[in-house]
Amino acid sequence: MSAVYRNATPPQIPWLSEGFFDFWSTRVNRLWTLRRPLARVVARNAASADAVTLELQPNRHFAGVQAGQHINVGVEVDGRLVTRSYSPTVLPNGRLAITVKAIPDGKASTWLTRDARPGDVIALGQAFGEMTLCADPGQRLLLLAAGSGITPMRSLLQALDAQGMPVAVDLLYWARHRQELCFVEELQALAARHPHFRLQLLLTRDASAPAARVDAHDFAALDAPAATRVLACGPAGFVEAARQRLQGQVAQFESEAFSQPALPDIEQGSVQVQLLRTGRTLTLPRGKPLLAALEAEGIQPASGCRMGICNTCVCDKVSGITRHTLTGDYAAEPSTPLKLCVNSASTDLALEL
Repeated sequence: MSAVYRNATPPQIPWLSEGFFDFWSTRVNRLWTLRRPLARVVARNAASADAVTLELQPNRHFAGVQAGQHINVGVEVDGRLVTRSYSPTVLPNGRLAITVKAIPDGKASTWLTRDARPGDVIALGQAFGEMTLCADPGQRLLLLAAGSGITPMRSLLQALDAQGMPVAVDLLYWARHRQELCFVEELQALAARHPHFRLQLLLTRDASAPAARVDAHDFAALDAPAATRVLACGPAGFVEAARQRLQGQVAQFESEAFSQPALPDIEQGSVQVQLLRTGRTLTLPRGKPLLAALEAEGIQPASGCRMGICNTCVCDKVSGITRHTLTGDYAAEPSTPLKLCVNSASTDLALEL
């Protein structure tokens, strides 16, 4: 099943405070809210040596998700709501499953992998992201995944499986060691069921036969590469290496990266950033994503995916030049919306914060 849809959000009730309603209703049932999507953790299972899969039961305000999309998950850590993005799988019973990899110093991932237990309630955001299925019978799909990038690919494959695998699909899944791979038995069973689905597990630090990384991988065995739609997900360096490797060879290349690329030498030093609403002026490092730089100064803008997809951290840039940390593009236009998580300051800035 690739999507789940629930009842629409109820209309505004002028005389009823949402906070008042939620305060009392969640004391009867922790999933009862007036409009706010929440989910209860109902099960947890080990997914790999450093990842767990959590099964979630959303409340009626969660509108649904398409295969390949993401949701923001909010958990309370040290008295503060921390939000991170995950790509869920829709289970046959209408529940969601997210697979979370433990990240050193990651507040949300640490809580979810170490502390989350059945019965806990977490916040949900509505689904977002455009790396979804648009099956064209004449087009092949090439899925490239590294690390946690396997989670949206799993969701896409489950949706294709439910349709009888209507297109030819290759999945290339990189990890350093076998114990870091997730869903291996599930993926192998899928390959056994569908001749049109081919699976390659590529271990770059295997003791006997280490696999080439994506920038050196031999893609010559692909059939009809000119008609291939590539979907890539993983760390920023992996995604960019895949893009460079396949540039001009495939019909489409779409990607999502969940980490920032290395900082170029030209983006060193610091700049002055004015926060117009609070009247503060901060000295921030050039080249560092503005969201992370602001958080380091104790400023906590609203945020979600931290990948430039969900738009939670958008604010207005009044003046100055910024650099997109994933593409390297510069933007000098004044009075434009700015995604704090994937833009850095190249000159002094004025922001509506």
